[in-house]
Amino acid sequence: MSSPSGHISDIEAAFAASAPGIKRAAVIGGLASASGIALTATSGWLIVAASHQPVILTLLAVIVAVRTFGIARPVLRYAERVRSHDSALDLLARRRVAAYQALVPLTPARLGRRSRSGVLTTAVEDLEDLVFAKVRVVVPVLGLAIAAALTVLALGLFAPAGSIVLFTVLAAQAGVSALGRRLEIAAQADWLRARADVARTATLVTGYAAQLRGLGAGPQALGWVRDAHRSLERATRRLAAARAAGVALGHLVTGVGTIAAALVAQWAMSVGLNDAVAAVVVLAPLAVGDAFVGLPDAMGAWARARGSEARLRSLLDQPPAVADLSPGRGMESEGNSGSELELVGVAAQWRAGDSGDGTVGGKRTAYDLSPVTLRVPAGEHVVLTGANGSGKSTLLAVLARQLDPATGTYRLGGVDVTRMPLAAVRAHLAVVDDEPHIFASSLRENVRLARPDADDAAVESALRAAGLGAWLNGLADGLDTMLGTGGRGVSGGERARLALTRAHVSGRPVVLLDEPVAHLDHATAVAVLADVRRAFAGRTVIMVSHRPDGVDGFDRVVDLAELAAASL
Repeated sequence: MSSPSGHISDIEAAFAASAPGIKRAAVIGGLASASGIALTATSGWLIVAASHQPVILTLLAVIVAVRTFGIARPVLRYAERVRSHDSALDLLARRRVAAYQALVPLTPARLGRRSRSGVLTTAVEDLEDLVFAKVRVVVPVLGLAIAAALTVLALGLFAPAGSIVLFTVLAAQAGVSALGRRLEIAAQADWLRARADVARTATLVTGYAAQLRGLGAGPQALGWVRDAHRSLERATRRLAAARAAGVALGHLVTGVGTIAAALVAQWAMSVGLNDAVAAVVVLAPLAVGDAFVGLPDAMGAWARARGSEARLRSLLDQPPAVADLSPGRGMESEGNSGSELELVGVAAQWRAGDSGDGTVGGKRTAYDLSPVTLRVPAGEHVVLTGANGSGKSTLLAVLARQLDPATGTYRLGGVDVTRMPLAAVRAHLAVVDDEPHIFASSLRENVRLARPDADDAAVESALRAAGLGAWLNGLADGLDTMLGTGGRGVSGGERARLALTRAHVSGRPVVLLDEPVAHLDHATAVAVLADVRRAFAGRTVIMVSHRPDGVDGFDRVVDLAELAAASL
């Protein structure tokens, strides 16, 4: 498994790989902007020169130039958009893969108190803001720099004084852009917090809508949503005010620069400058100012990307909760049943320590799981109970290899798990949590998630073993029935049984259940657990539960507090 810094390096490598395409797009964009500036300048020259009614042949070259620049600007702009968006979308695809690969070893231990909506906002919206900054910042800024340099050089050939004025205008525009970026950064801190609060509130209200209605808290929940959106509206207004200030200052610089250019042009004409060239001097700041119109948006994207990168790094640049110490070593077959579990003096904590020995900042922290010793023979069904905070879920996380023990030894089939490849250990474990997710896909694919090569016969067998045979018979489309968003809804009991179906079809010898019936009524919970005992006969089952429903048929019920006390 790669280190966190390795994951960050993968992401940065994805950025570097996209650089040539983005830079080419920026050059093309710079030529498009230069064509627009040249179109304005040559048109002004042509109008003034034509006012003297010269022989038409003397104007043909400029007429052709006007047509060329007029055609080149949209063509080059289209080519720049195609090139830049193609590179950005390719980069986004690769960065998403790298980000998700970085999240896997951090889940769930290193996500801390982050809500699902917070993780989703960072992994989706912040990642998009950071990636598309390549298009929204690099392309326009580098393109404008190229166009501005070409314009200053071209104008310097005919009117050096005009090029000095133009250079001053460009410097002032750069200063305005820097100021606009600072204003954006200050305003966007509140806006990003408000956006995250809207996502968190919406996720909370929609996820627990039925429970909130049952408690009569629907109006209060809608009030939370309204308050979150009002905060976002206020933050959006502050952000818009910062953006408007940058735009207004940019137009002011353009206006002042145009007036200064007109004064310089008037003086230059008094010392012999051609009036057509003088028109170009006056129009140059105006044309450049028009090209700078999109710069405040680029500064806003830059500010968003700056905050997005910081949040992504705080999420992804963490030490993984589980070390894969020997990726090249396979499981030892001698004496290894693959489903016998043994913990000897195992303690664990969720918080990442600085020293790796249960200390943070030199101070020992309290364990979330006190040292326990437990042996579960192959094929035994065990229930873990205990008061809230006793460490039941922490113990299950250790068993599932989602969290490394802080002390003690954990053996699977007689082999220390830290001496086995992480993938080999997890291939023996099926984990069912208390909130199984139903994907917007067919019933078949929702089950095959646990074993992609499972055929229809295996899927149907697993569904019937989990107590869903009658439900399956009642589906007109059978395994092709669409579930989730836009498809058929499932009840709480059906959802729990679908999670058990996945564990069954996986064929893994050890099944870890984290409160599988926590949200079900008594009768449904008893029925589901009866299906568990029957479906997983012969497999090792460890279930965490805080309620006594349906546990009588299990081989053992272990109180974690008593187990910890006995292990002292």
